[in-house]
Amino acid sequence: MIESYIAPREAAVVDIGSNSVRLVLYRLEGRAIWTVFNEKVLAGLGRDLPATGKLSPVGVEMALTALRRFAAVLESVRPAYLHVTATAAVRDAIDGPEFCQRVAAETGLQVRVLSGEEEARYSALGVLAGDPTAEGVAADMGGSSLELIRLEGQTLKPGITLPLGPFSLADPAGFDTGRLRATIAERLKPAAKPFATDSLHAVGGGWRSLAQLHMAMNGYPIRIVHQYAMNADDARGVARLVAQQSRASLDRLPGLSKKRAETLPYSALVLEGLIDRLGLKTIHFSAWGLREGLLFEALDRDEAVEDPLIAGCAALGGRQGISPTLPGALRGWLADVIAALPPAFGRRRDDVLASAACQLADLGARLHPDHRLELVFDQVLRAPIPGQSHAERVFLACVLNARYGGSAATPDPAAVDRLLDETARQRARALGLAMRLGCDLSGRSPQLLANASVTVDRGLLRLTASDGYADVLLGEQTRRRAKALAEAMKLKLDI
Repeated sequence: MIESYIAPREAAVVDIGSNSVRLVLYRLEGRAIWTVFNEKVLAGLGRDLPATGKLSPVGVEMALTALRRFAAVLESVRPAYLHVTATAAVRDAIDGPEFCQRVAAETGLQVRVLSGEEEARYSALGVLAGDPTAEGVAADMGGSSLELIRLEGQTLKPGITLPLGPFSLADPAGFDTGRLRATIAERLKPAAKPFATDSLHAVGGGWRSLAQLHMAMNGYPIRIVHQYAMNADDARGVARLVAQQSRASLDRLPGLSKKRAETLPYSALVLEGLIDRLGLKTIHFSAWGLREGLLFEALDRDEAVEDPLIAGCAALGGRQGISPTLPGALRGWLADVIAALPPAFGRRRDDVLASAACQLADLGARLHPDHRLELVFDQVLRAPIPGQSHAERVFLACVLNARYGGSAATPDPAAVDRLLDETARQRARALGLAMRLGCDLSGRSPQLLANASVTVDRGLLRLTASDGYADVLLGEQTRRRAKALAEAMKLKLDI
């Protein structure tokens, strides 16, 4: 159990891809990984590769301009960890080594060119860093290549790289969906049997754009790509819709850059081909990939095995809390109540979510009381913390809504109604009311909390205090909090 705020470390990744060149600055707080700066340039280094075997001259100059700026930023930040990597375009281009020499000479950055297998491995590590429960196949589609690697628990088997990026698929005769589908099917043949799976974890900007489009089309209430999921039929439908659009129509899509619109139909057709060739049933979208995989590998062994959701909630809540030992004390104090709540996500997962919620128990400590409820709910719902499904995001937001005295309606009933069933709502509300009871009874003091206990037995919620502490702990407000919890759990109250 994480009990205290961990001093942050700065990290940076410069990712020289076939389409984009990007600098991302991170803050590491143990297992918690926060993005604090993210800048990219769509240089299109791999645009000319199929025709000339070389990097795009225009793309090279755009990339070097961006890298000179990135080097200046890094010189100012001086991160503890720095990774500078290049992938398929630089790896495959005749003039790739010359480009790396120019980068070193003009910026001082030493580029590590990843092999296809390394690229697949780091992408998969990133997927697992963002969702330790991920199983199936991780697929990372860049500008020039597609990497596939199987996920089996925390074990990674060797992956493969295929020429299935937009630049590798570009046809001098023009964009023709029939010809492209046939090309994609042919190039996917080596992957059909080794990578057949029900679940695909999709990494890459093009696929993130498809997820965002699907959200917009369906009025989805949470616009967060990470761990968004689509069934195969829905994914095939949005992929075919995009593939059939004219360039002018794609340019009009909100939030989509013109350069991304140019490559999006290829991303759509490759996803469609994967659905058909691998027999996919569900596509999970991951905002974490190669860059986060590089960072994850660098973590200390003890940090790496921590649950990312609990670690993220601990880091977020630790900035606001008064007592760093309160979350662990509260989780232990509520053990009997938590065990009596109706199951929502499975016993093991319910336990993780309860621990994560307790890490957030003091999240609103320094927020204005007139706005605390809405601010806490929204922050928990949309915090950039990985390792949670969208339904689990809503669940935790509902827990904190009840912890701070919100009504069952919550500030976002549309999201709650769409993503949580009645049992999960009941569990979230009761857990939040139980946290409210413990925090208010003790004044958020672990020492005072230890002198009271709450148990559930034979239809009775029993609240007791140690000798000499009844007058201190079991006052009128405590009785109101305990009554609300008993009613939510459909129990009788005994104080």
